[in-house]
Order: sequence, then C-alpha cells, then structure tokens
Amino acid sequence: MATLALAFAWLAFTAWLRPLALPDEGRYVGVAWEMLRSGHWLVPTLDGLPYFHKPPLFYWITAATLSLAGNHEWAGRVAPWLGACLAAASCYLFGRRHGGETFARGWLLVLVTMPLVFVSAQYANLDMLVAGCITATILAFARAALLEPGDPARRTALLAGYVGVALGLLAKGLIGIVLPGMVLVVWLLLCRRPMQILRLLWWPGLLLFAVLSVPWFVAMRDRFPDFLHYFFVVQHFSRYTEAGFNNARPFWFFPAVLVLLALPWTAWLVRRGPHQGSDADPARRQVRLLMWVWLVAIVGFFSLPASKLVGYVLPAVPPLAWLIADRWLAARPAGRPGLLHRGTAPLAAILCVAAVVGSLAVPHKSARGLAPALKPHANEPVAFVENYFFDLPFYAGLRQPVAVIERWDDPALTRGDNWRRELLDAANFIDPKASPLLLPGVLKQANCPGARTWVVGAAEVAKRYPLLANARRAATSGPHVLWEVMDWVPVVGPDCAGRPSASSARTS
Repeated sequence: MATLALAFAWLAFTAWLRPLALPDEGRYVGVAWEMLRSGHWLVPTLDGLPYFHKPPLFYWITAATLSLAGNHEWAGRVAPWLGACLAAASCYLFGRRHGGETFARGWLLVLVTMPLVFVSAQYANLDMLVAGCITATILAFARAALLEPGDPARRTALLAGYVGVALGLLAKGLIGIVLPGMVLVVWLLLCRRPMQILRLLWWPGLLLFAVLSVPWFVAMRDRFPDFLHYFFVVQHFSRYTEAGFNNARPFWFFPAVLVLLALPWTAWLVRRGPHQGSDADPARRQVRLLMWVWLVAIVGFFSLPASKLVGYVLPAVPPLAWLIADRWLAARPAGRPGLLHRGTAPLAAILCVAAVVGSLAVPHKSARGLAPALKPHANEPVAFVENYFFDLPFYAGLRQPVAVIERWDDPALTRGDNWRRELLDAANFIDPKASPLLLPGVLKQANCPGARTWVVGAAEVAKRYPLLANARRAATSGPHVLWEVMDWVPVVGPDCAGRPSASSARTS
C-alpha cells in the first residue's frame, strides 16, 4: 500500500497554498462552516437559509474536518481530496486484478499526475468527490460482472458498488446513479451479456443503498414540502435541459478540456503502436471496451446541455488514464526506457504544481484580507452590501448569519444563476418576506442608538449610502471595505433588544 500512500500524499501536496476561490470554494466551505457553527448537521444552510442546490456529503465531510483542524484552507479541501483518493485507490486495485501490478502502477501514475486531477483534488467543490464515487461504483460493479457467479469476492464487489452508488447520490445527486448505470448497461450490452445486468440487481445491495442514502431525502421532504421538486426537478432536470443557466459552452468543450488539461499524457493517445497486454484475453478485451464506453458515455452525456463547467467531466478521466497507460506502457522499450518515455511523468508533475503556483498570480476576489479586523467581533451584527462575500464568514469565524442589503425587488438583478438567485431560492423555503436577512437597499441612520454593526462592501457603495460615507473604515482589502457603523443594526423596525452596543463590546 506504499504506492497508494505516496499517491495520496502527492494529491494533497499544495492544498494549503492558495486562498479559497470564489464563488465555488467560498460557497461550499461556507455552507460547511455554517453547519459546524450552528450545530445543525441535517439541513445545509447558506447564510442561515436552507440551501438545497446539492446534497450534504461534502458539507458533512468538510464540517467534520473543520471541527478537528480549524478553519484552514487545506481542511476545507479534504472532501475533494478524499474523492480523488477514492478514484485512485479504485483504479489501482482494479488495475492490479485485471492487468497486474505494473499496469496498476502505470494507470495510477498517469491518473494522479494529470493536471486536471491534481488541481481538482485540491479544489473545494463537489466535482472530484462525486467523480471518486462514480469511479468506485463503476469499477466495483465491473469487477462483480467479470467474476464467476459463485466467487465469494463477487458479493464484496457488489456491496462496494452499492455503497458507491449511495455515496454518489449523497455527493451530488442523481448523476451518482445515472452515470454508472448508463456506463455499465451499455458495456454489458456491447459485451452481449444482458443477463448480467439483472444479476447486478442484488437485493441486499439495494437494501444497503436505501439505508445509507434515503433517510436524508425523507427528512428533508418532511421538513420542507417543496424540497423534492426543487432538488430533483429544478436542480437536476431543469439545469440539464434548459439553456438559461450560466457557462454556456459549445459541444466540443469537454473533449478540448480533456486533451489540454491532461497534457502531456494525452500525446500518447495519438502514438501508433501495440496495446499493453494480450488482445487474445477475453477479460482484457472486455476491460478495454469498458474504458471506451465509460469515456464516450460520460463526455457525451455532459456535452449535450448548453451549460458546462470543467469539473463536470472528471468522471471521464479514469478511463482516459487507463487508455493512456495502455499505450504508454506498451511503448516502453525492453531495455532502458528512452527520454520521451521517462520524461512524461516528471513533466506532468511539474505542470501540476505550476498550475497551482501560477494561480497565485491571478487576481482573486477574496475578502480574506478583512478577516483579521472582523474576527475579534465575530459575535456582533454584520451586514453585506450589494454582494455576498462567500469566504468571509469562514475566514472571520462569524458566529451568526449576516444581513444582505440589496434591491431584492429588482428582477434585473436576480435574473440568471448568481448569488442573489441562490439566496432568494433559499429564502423561499422559509418565506422570503419574513426573512430578516435579505434587506432592501436602504440604510437608515440611528435606528438603534448605541449599537454597532460591521458592514462589508465595495468602496464604491459608500457613494450610494450616506450612512457608510460617514462611517469609520476599519479595514480595506483590494476593492473591499469593512466599515464600523454606529447607531445602526440590520433589523427591520425599531426593536434593539438584545443587540450588542459599542460600549458593551469594548468592555467585554
């Protein structure tokens, strides 16, 4: 297992190096932080509002890690790292059983030194986590299909497959079921083994899947009557079939992503030569067919909708790595490998690290620079103006949701797939008109004499809000400003009971 341990360490190598990227990393780690600070682990929340864009597995893993390690960037990235480790371990174990130790190590090396995989393993969103679940699921069921019916290892493989399906559903929803099912069904049909599809439907495994994954969905349906429609119809079918979401890309986007972000390894695919292993082996031919079906099915599935993000294609990377390893290992000379053969992996590793280090030179939108000034006042009222700073509650350790001041009645601002739409959708689960967090674009002076609130926004918003123009600037970070606003709290109405005053805060 030393090989896997080395691969796992490599995948975490630079996870501490850069701030949380916005909006994705700030949003998802922020939801996990809210889960931890509130002590409510069942319902994911965004700024205290029920947030059902995605299921809870990422948040559970991240909140648990933050509880043990504290609010560090690398701790917020443990969930995608675990997904990458799961994919790597699944590929190595499957490759060792159906190709030998040398091939398994080669497949693993290609996989973990692809820049797309290396960076995604350290990027705190759900894509690498669900890709790891999908990879484990496909390979576990494929292993079961390749074994004889009476083999004791077949039941173990089936149980692993059903655990993978359950985790995939909890990681990102229906694609954790649909994608493995599509790949396996097409593969077995092309192998002319249709009855094997039915044999994979094993009732103990189905029961295990239901026990692991169904209770959370039932609990959410009982608490929020509109949950099932919003989660499955709006966030699954509508996002897949409609063109009104962001990130519209052409059909060829994902093939280009795979070719470019897996360099230099993809250069081996165009090299003519023999395959690794014997084509006379029926099992070897079936595994190669699985990899082609897997690659084409995933890329084709995500190429159909207009909305495309780079991370969507991650479940297609393991079979691509297999096909590359198949060529690369077959091209190895019998004696000492040549420079081209020996140089591919080191060059790939250099590109992996360069991608992360190079990202530090790209201007980022992070509000992390305001956190040191705000952190000592984490229990006091905070308001965001005309923006939601996803990462600031995490970095400053804010103990309560923040008020968000915006022109919420302006349909032009809330159209499309943006942070405003996310907050409004979340507020709908508790009646947005009753929410004390989404405030109209008005700041009234002296609504709570003696109180103090910390307000965050772009420097330019002070021109539109006289209250900010006269407030003290407590900190500045790039375009972001933290103001100390006296005699005001973000509440509707004159009730100031229970609000901390400036004097009490200074003496505490």
